[in-house]
Amino acid sequence: MRTIGELRAALTMRYGFPGDADDFEAELAREINRADPADLSGVVRLVEEFRGRVITRQDTAFDTAVAAAVAEIQAARTTVP
Repeated sequence: MRTIGELRAALTMRYGFPGDADDFEAELAREINRADPADLSGVVRLVEEFRGRVITRQDTAFDTAVAAAVAEIQAARTTVP
């Protein structure tokens, strides 16, 4: 994903987390509307964040790691009186 258009396409095709496409568009509009034209660092930060979310969500080890963490939490809850 080298462009905002490619990121939008990935989010629209649900390569991110549920709701990311709508969240990205809303946050992008907010950042653009309040940004100083000479400083678009907020937009850059937002694009980097959502690009990272897509990459994370597509990592095959991610679901395994989340499932392991959930299992640990559930096990800990059942052992605590």
